Amino acid sequence: MTRTVVLTGATSGIGRAAAREFAGRGDRLVLAARSPASLAELRDECRAAGADVLVVPLDITSPGAVAALAGAAETEFGRIDAWVHTAAVMAYGRFDETPAEVFDQVVRTDLLAAAEVARVALRRFRAAGGGTLVLTGSVLGHITAPYMSGYIAAKWGLQGLARALQQEARDTPGVRICLVNPGSVDTPIYRRAGNYLGRPGRPPPPVTAPERVARAIAHCVDRPRREVSVGRLNVVMRFGFTVLPGIYDVLVGPLMRLAGLSRQPVAPHDGVLFAPDPDSAAVRGGWLPDLPQVVRSVGGATAAVGSAVLRRLR
Repeated sequence: MTRTVVLTGATSGIGRAAAREFAGRGDRLVLAARSPASLAELRDECRAAGADVLVVPLDITSPGAVAALAGAAETEFGRIDAWVHTAAVMAYGRFDETPAEVFDQVVRTDLLAAAEVARVALRRFRAAGGGTLVLTGSVLGHITAPYMSGYIAAKWGLQGLARALQQEARDTPGVRICLVNPGSVDTPIYRRAGNYLGRPGRPPPPVTAPERVARAIAHCVDRPRREVSVGRLNVVMRFGFTVLPGIYDVLVGPLMRLAGLSRQPVAPHDGVLFAPDPDSAAVRGGWLPDLPQVVRSVGGATAAVGSAVLRRLR
């Protein structure tokens, strides 16, 4: 059965990887993000994979934008079977040194816009008799770290929201709510983050590929689960935060400065908090090697060496 899947935050990172994953499965896609240029590029990628695609440029923090997106999806494809929400922004800085409007924008995008997506999607699902909502949280919805207060506040809020929605959904058969919580992922969000700390952020190891998170999201649409954790150390970090809070608090600051921040200086900037940057929209952030490209390069080099050897033997 061909499904109609709406993806918000579709043009970068986990959202873009998820769009490719669903396109490869033959689903019909409704892709939404702020940049028309990035959406057009992703549309062409997904159509090349054989998917029917509708793109809707929008800012999910704008009043009425999410409802208009749902209406466009239903007009184009008749119904919405799944809604995957991955849109998120991030800012680094000490809480008291980060501009208030920056903190507010992170919470507005990462929590309040997610709540509006859930509100609109669940109303459609109840009217249609079913549907699956997948929200993208974070391991930082269960633990804390310094210099990311807005993002962490939003992800903790999203964790609580998802749990409350799951409890309410017990009264609406056919409606499922899933929460996918990645750890460190190789996406551009760290480079695109606002920064008021003087040092850029980076994903602390071990780093997961966004394609792995995308597969977990697609699997939730296939077989819904309440919560999925993607990351080898997520359980360890949650254990330390909960069971050994004193030790955790002593270690988390030095570890964050060592593994979660780059060393080169950076001037204060807003990143993509208030405007999109099509040039930085990509699946990968460059923190992991692109293994398919490595395999192709090694294969090409091996073939070239083999051809050279054969020519000399003739």
